[in-house]
Amino acid sequence: MDLPAATSVRIGGAFTLPERGPIGANCLANQRDFLTPVAAYEEKDGPGKLFVKWGGNLWVASLENSPLDVIAWHGNYAPYKYDLRKYSPVGPILFDHADPSIFTVLTSPSETPGTANIDFVIFPDRWLVAENTFRPPWYHMNVMSEFMGLIYGQYDAKPQGFAPGGISLHNTMLPHGPDVDAFEGATNADLKPHKLEGTMAFMFETRFPQRVTAFAAQSKSLQKGYGAYGHRLKKHFNSKQR
Repeated sequence: MDLPAATSVRIGGAFTLPERGPIGANCLANQRDFLTPVAAYEEKDGPGKLFVKWGGNLWVASLENSPLDVIAWHGNYAPYKYDLRKYSPVGPILFDHADPSIFTVLTSPSETPGTANIDFVIFPDRWLVAENTFRPPWYHMNVMSEFMGLIYGQYDAKPQGFAPGGISLHNTMLPHGPDVDAFEGATNADLKPHKLEGTMAFMFETRFPQRVTAFAAQSKSLQKGYGAYGHRLKKHFNSKQR
């Protein structure tokens, strides 16, 4: 299937698997599922171009033959790929809403625990079983900037306003949360075990504030009314209700 692509530029340490801590040896992204290519080469003459990103700029060099004429490499730094559908999620199995960091695939840790340079997080198929709990992400703000994207399916926090291929950005300390449909649905739902199926969302979470490019801000695909998704939310607080 053809899926939308997203690219992250990392600042700081290399991506690594997150520490599992009390989880132990299994679940999340398992090292055995990351694939690296076997030694191969191509011997092809003819004009070509080699693109290199350096210092925030893209550079190009003209070549007279394919640069892929390397039979093997020596060392421990190699390209890899990973099938997100092999991710084994964990979550709350009695009550409460867990922080999305439990869905971290790869992380570039910083010197301050809990504030990574960047975390790569996914929201795949999973069971929701928590009792007496508002199951979608609650309304919050934090020091991490959240760049979200939906690859396919439906995102539970915004069932109607977030289409596959769409992205959203909630910057550092910007309040955000579910739209009214997600709120009303989760508040009034019969909290039986429920499986989210056929869905895959991702998030790049970083301690650095993000700036939107002029290209993105002027895009015809921009959902200009996105910031008003909370206008339909109603007041439910009642100090007399116990």
